[in-house]
Amino acid sequence: MVHLRATAKLLRSLTLSEPTDTPSDTALGDWYAKRLVIDRIPILLMVSSRSLLPILLRARNVRELPDTLPGIVRARLHRLGVPPARIDAEIDAMELVRVSKTRDRSVLGVLVDFGKLLPYYLPEGWNEGDFIEAEGKLQTTPCYCSRPAREVVVPDRDTLTALRDRWG
Repeated sequence: MVHLRATAKLLRSLTLSEPTDTPSDTALGDWYAKRLVIDRIPILLMVSSRSLLPILLRARNVRELPDTLPGIVRARLHRLGVPPARIDAEIDAMELVRVSKTRDRSVLGVLVDFGKLLPYYLPEGWNEGDFIEAEGKLQTTPCYCSRPAREVVVPDRDTLTALRDRWG
């Protein structure tokens, strides 16, 4: 089971699941999602709560996001170069997706920061194909830099570590 934690604006387009205190069973934790508009085009920016791995996609069929989340995460982990066995284990743990309210302000802060960086990482006249390059830039952006060095999160590095530690 995994929580899809949507911002208040995005929750208007989704059906909230019944509240539960059960944590996500995945190595990457909950997935936080925010709707952005860049150049008058709606985009979804998602990050995992543990590693802050970013995912970018057009904000189409938002109501179907809970059903499509495992496939979206599978494709993203494949682009990152995660071994297939670890991807399968992570996706199997995402069998049930629960839509919940956000609750970690530090992850929300990262969503805001990534959202502000995104216009600079997308070329002029961008299209969806440019999301991969922008994700690549965001995934190497150090987060929580005001914390001690051992607590700084670099999304690509920490994603690989979390998946290795959890799924072998």
